[in-house]
Amino acid sequence: MARESLIGRMNRKAFGYLASRFPPTPWADLTRRTVETVQRQVPRSHAEKYELKTIWYWYPLYCLGGISFVAFIILTITGILLGFYYIPDGTIEFTRTGGVTSPAFRSMHFIMNEVPFGFMVRGLHHWAAHVMIAAVFLHMMRVYFTGAYKKPRELNWLLGVILLLVTLFFGYSGYLLPANDLSRGAATIGINMAKAVPPQWLGELQTQLFFGELDPTGFYIIRMYWFHVFILPLVGTLLMIVHMALVWIQGVAEPH
Repeated sequence: MARESLIGRMNRKAFGYLASRFPPTPWADLTRRTVETVQRQVPRSHAEKYELKTIWYWYPLYCLGGISFVAFIILTITGILLGFYYIPDGTIEFTRTGGVTSPAFRSMHFIMNEVPFGFMVRGLHHWAAHVMIAAVFLHMMRVYFTGAYKKPRELNWLLGVILLLVTLFFGYSGYLLPANDLSRGAATIGINMAKAVPPQWLGELQTQLFFGELDPTGFYIIRMYWFHVFILPLVGTLLMIVHMALVWIQGVAEPH
């Protein structure tokens, strides 16, 4: 009896936690309220309840999540176009004049100078990445300073933190792909930081996992290419779907 009582209390506590954060609302009623009210787009009730005149300055900040999503769509389209010409091979080679080159660097040079509108596509990809990182970071700041991470939105806050880390890893892995002097410098810094994690075996293990080598010889290009093109887009897309679904279910949080 005691064991059954303990299990029963644990079940009630677990299901009570879920019910308090994700109440079972009929889908038809949820859809109707989503279509008929602007509460899920712009939280106006807070301003009406407290008769605030300056709450309007929050409204543009509620677009940051959408801006980051639009930037992600642009990055996906331009990334696919760049993928037709990019060669993920960072093997170091030497030119006749003694310069350092690689197939990855030559493919980027070909995109910028030979492919029609290639420089525009790469420029869009470059600046959309900057916009996405800035928008995600500012979006996290807005959520924090408006108290939108509080009950019942703790899970969505944690998903947002993970999405921020995924976005930063997106930016870093993409920064290494051109295989130029800047990317080699960034790879050297990243490898040294990863190896510096104690104990030594753990640092070397994570360095091999993320870079595929303990010294920047160029093999890290193919490893970062897989992260950037296959793994991170899959993980990021799934997390964004869950993140936006929770916003749709729970509604947009009002400023506290």
